[in-house]
Amino acid sequence: MKPVIALVGRPNVGKSTLFNRLTKTRDAIVADYAGLTRDRHYGNGKHGKQEFIVIDTGGFEPDAGSGIFKEMAKQTRQAVAEADVVVFVVDARAGLSAQDHDIGNYLRKLGKPCLVVANKAEGMKAGSQLAEFFELGLGEVFPVSAAHGQGMRSLVEMALDALHLEEPEEDPEPSDPSVIKLAVAGRPNVGKSTLINTWLGEERLVAFDMPGTTRDAISVPFEREGQKFELVDTAGLRKKGKVFEAIEKFSVVKTLQAIESASVVLLLIDAEQGVTDQDAHIAGYILESGRAVVVAVNKWDAIDEYQRELVKRSLETRLGFLKFAALHLISAKKRQGLGPLWGAITQAHKAANCKMPTPVLTRLLLEAVQFQTPKKTGAYRPKLRYAHQGGMNPPIIVIHGNSLEHVTEAYKRFLEGRFRKEFNLVGTPLRIEMKSSQNPFADKD
Repeated sequence: MKPVIALVGRPNVGKSTLFNRLTKTRDAIVADYAGLTRDRHYGNGKHGKQEFIVIDTGGFEPDAGSGIFKEMAKQTRQAVAEADVVVFVVDARAGLSAQDHDIGNYLRKLGKPCLVVANKAEGMKAGSQLAEFFELGLGEVFPVSAAHGQGMRSLVEMALDALHLEEPEEDPEPSDPSVIKLAVAGRPNVGKSTLINTWLGEERLVAFDMPGTTRDAISVPFEREGQKFELVDTAGLRKKGKVFEAIEKFSVVKTLQAIESASVVLLLIDAEQGVTDQDAHIAGYILESGRAVVVAVNKWDAIDEYQRELVKRSLETRLGFLKFAALHLISAKKRQGLGPLWGAITQAHKAANCKMPTPVLTRLLLEAVQFQTPKKTGAYRPKLRYAHQGGMNPPIIVIHGNSLEHVTEAYKRFLEGRFRKEFNLVGTPLRIEMKSSQNPFADKD
């Protein structure tokens, strides 16, 4: 299980900038404007071999009585509940405020591991200038500068040390490769539990017409036509602004962890509601995790022809980045369209673990270059020489040559299309890495 780090603090102290640093992304919107972040935002970070989840939150006002600030406070409380360690971010330049005191009092009562981080501390000494933050009663204060990347490594090390994590085993017990671990993911009330109950032919999971009935990821062994599966019914990823009940506090993190540990993810979409922002976010997380994926639109029988056309268009526009995934239109309740799903799931698993011989990859690469050479950039024209497989689940193809940093994204997509067609890579992401050879004369006069 990945540890979870939540970033908490009053508005405009630099939480989103810190989030982007820790996750090495630009996913969180950053601007010098208080209250920009309102919902919780999840991202992946990595320090050495240790991976972790980071949660960015909006400005926290523990005693907010009404309006948007009350809703933001609920969001932050959920993030703190999900977290293993809390990073309390304060503004080193603005100094200690009454709001910081309120947040400190709230965190101190929880008894959860907490680090006080003084952001915007570039050029400041760790001693006297930060002494006032010790009034919070949360221990040592650590100066960092998220904007300049100062103190990031130490911050992560201290956060992970606070959890007293055990060293991961070098050789963990391997899972049975013949078993396909299938995670059924999607927003609440799209029919995930109903679908699995239909497959199993029994009321194995609680299915009720109310969002959020499933509170945790549930694993169920299953076998069909000699193929063993492990079905995981994930807790519904509710729209973040609506995840307030304490009983649901772990649902989002559990779902993200279930997606990452799965072999194949079945992304279930509600035909009655169409493709929402939350569906696109889940799909993006599946893609980022490198999981094989099958998309199924449930409750297809419940909508008319006009609505069906709207759903098909929204699938093309909002989930266009999952074009490699098989799409199925089903009704879990009426058992319609479920048979072909199994073939798509098995195919996606097979594609994700496909073995691609080096001679075949190199031949395909040279044929592609002969058909369409990469564009020349300035004085450089990339030269693609050979390719080999760099990993599976998802498949990774490593291409070697010269000046490959100038290969355009469009040309990579062109190569991806040819590789996919040759190896029938339906349902799995495909990653292409470029490795340029070093010029032995580069450092010589």
